[in-house]
Amino acid sequence: MAVILKNATYINWMTLDFKCCNILTDQEDEALSFIEDDNLNSVITDLRPEVIDCTGMYVTKSFGVGHHHIYSALSRGMGAPKKNPRNFLEILQYIWWTLDKCLDEKMIESSALVAAMECAKAGATFVIDHHASPNAVSTSLEIIEEAFERVGISHLLCYEVSDRDGVEITERGLKETESYLQSHQGLVGLHASFTIGNNTLARAVEIMNRFNSGIHIHVAEDNIDQELCLRDHGKRVIERLNEAGALASSKTILAHCLHLDENERNIIRHSPCWVAENCESNMNNNVGYFNGTGLGDKIMLGTDGMHSDMLQSTKAAFFSGQRHDNINYLSAYQRFRNIHNYLAENNYTGDSDNNLVVLDYSSPTEFNKDNFSGHFIFGLTSNNVRHVISRGRIIVKDRQITRVDENEITSESKKHAKRLWDKMKQS
Repeated sequence: MAVILKNATYINWMTLDFKCCNILTDQEDEALSFIEDDNLNSVITDLRPEVIDCTGMYVTKSFGVGHHHIYSALSRGMGAPKKNPRNFLEILQYIWWTLDKCLDEKMIESSALVAAMECAKAGATFVIDHHASPNAVSTSLEIIEEAFERVGISHLLCYEVSDRDGVEITERGLKETESYLQSHQGLVGLHASFTIGNNTLARAVEIMNRFNSGIHIHVAEDNIDQELCLRDHGKRVIERLNEAGALASSKTILAHCLHLDENERNIIRHSPCWVAENCESNMNNNVGYFNGTGLGDKIMLGTDGMHSDMLQSTKAAFFSGQRHDNINYLSAYQRFRNIHNYLAENNYTGDSDNNLVVLDYSSPTEFNKDNFSGHFIFGLTSNNVRHVISRGRIIVKDRQITRVDENEITSESKKHAKRLWDKMKQS
């Protein structure tokens, strides 16, 4: 069914021009149509669309998450690990690598549904996810895809291949990647250089080239990644990935990129690949602050599974970047929107013009193109998200999920979360 957003103020996400108009969007047409007031009644009569009155509201392109971990969706509120982690490696060992090994198919499905709903309610209609479930690898990406589609979220998925759990698990990860890429858009996921041997890295790059895909990998999130790369390979992480051919694709995503030297920054800047910043996760793990200096303008933002709210992540990137990064109002918004440029550059589907968010934003001050950045950083929040349209379909209306039963899914997720936590206690 077509949708008309009546009496809206449309904000062009690229130019930030404001326009009072009526907007027609449809599942069958990825473009937007603007309808003059004089023609509105006749269009409504002919098409019989769903009409949403957007008087006093702002409509713009919906958002996207540049690096997510939906497998962490059931971790909120879980108990402390058996040992208090002393460093980043122990955070992985005693929390996330314990959690991911306990996941089963039902937990994965529940995690994906919960994360998809939270993304939608925060205005995001596209998610780039990096998944790990070493003891439930087979069909895990299909499970996530189906859950995302039920909610109405578009996606670019990968399985996090790693040698940390042994040869058999590595083989399953590579097999799942190949199987998924045969019929879906996706990426070749790798955990990080320090858990990937040369053979696995070479095979991942070969799969990337064969399927015209890209690598999605954590890079220098903590200095341990660099230390072990120098010890085991005699070179730094970006040098190793570059020599292996992983940076040759414009689809490759390098997540975090904190502990880089000038040569590594230069390699990234002159490569076609993209960087995903995850500032809240960096601060939570006490691994340092992101600095985009020397990396070029191909930087997008992710949540690293901390949550699904990109407006929150952008504010965090801006504020934490003061005195640590070259970020300003303009570059904060550019990083927030760069996921659209990444997806368009690489011809991925699911992020066209008929993805919209309606913001119910009442400001005590004037809001226009000239002061947009001030409102973006200091005013707009996900609480202002009223309606969300994904691929021409309404997936959030009056702040309520429309395509699935949110209460039922949340009730089920609590059961699966308890099972997960109980398994982790016994691990």
